[in-house]
Amino acid sequence: MAAAPASLASNWIVLVAQLPDDASARMRILRMLDAMGCAILRDGVFLLPAGAAALQGLDRLGQHISAGGGSHQVLHVTSDKPQTQDFARLFDRGMRYVELIKTIDGIRSGVGVADPTAMSRMLIKLKRDFEVIGSLDFFPSETRDRAAHALADAETDIRRVLFPKGRGLSNSQQMRTRQKFFRRVWVTKKPLWVDRLASAWLIRRFIDAEGSVTWIERSELPPDTAVSFGFDGAIFCNSASQVTYEVLLDSFGLSGDVALKRIAAIVHALDIGGAPVPEAAGVETLLQGAQRRTPDETALLPETEKTFDLLYDAYFQTPADATPAGKPS
Repeated sequence: MAAAPASLASNWIVLVAQLPDDASARMRILRMLDAMGCAILRDGVFLLPAGAAALQGLDRLGQHISAGGGSHQVLHVTSDKPQTQDFARLFDRGMRYVELIKTIDGIRSGVGVADPTAMSRMLIKLKRDFEVIGSLDFFPSETRDRAAHALADAETDIRRVLFPKGRGLSNSQQMRTRQKFFRRVWVTKKPLWVDRLASAWLIRRFIDAEGSVTWIERSELPPDTAVSFGFDGAIFCNSASQVTYEVLLDSFGLSGDVALKRIAAIVHALDIGGAPVPEAAGVETLLQGAQRRTPDETALLPETEKTFDLLYDAYFQTPADATPAGKPS
């Protein structure tokens, strides 16, 4: 187990709870505690580093406990140095990062041999895994840095195979590859809705994971150094027959990804109509819900990305999935 960081906050929040007798209620509460990253000190005693978010989360959870027939107390605790280090070790995420690094290294070993598109999809999933671990990593260590560097190195290796300069690409793809749309600032305009949100997700997940996406008012002009998308006159915008999301797919050689193409059909149907897509109404409802629960665009984008992540996972095909029925794989 990794050593605790030398300098640690010594303030903690402790939830002391008598959980409800109902088994389903107990399991629901325990899952919520796990999702918050709580450490278990003993049966019914849970620990988090002090902070506004932790206090709010435990207070809200306490309400669920009481509503289910249980009882709870939320305590503020200060620890001395030895106890602080002992508590911090309960939140060590080092082994999870180590396992992630092993998986990343396994993918990198296949560069140049395995299908780079499939490898890119796997890397996207690993990035999400890294984000999940990081969201509960209250005391980041050098192991987290190693995992971040491993992801970046793997992405660089895969991009070299996916985007070989000038080889096997159309003229427009060669031009766009030369412009190096990586680690850039991507700009669209308000209001953020289906095509712009889906395009932002596509950029962050598949095109320029190390770049940033922002937005401006309708009347504003994007900065000269930014990559604009999703509005008239932008570098990437609707064509006569495609929405911006579809233009991005073609421009960056992603049209062969079955899952991304199925999402494209939904985005196209919701943005400009055309052939009906059964899932479109449900996706629109989810995006509307995200709009209502978020105060601004900064919160809206990551909230709607969850919907597109789930769609991609649902549509993702492994080689076995793609094998026609009745034929050997």
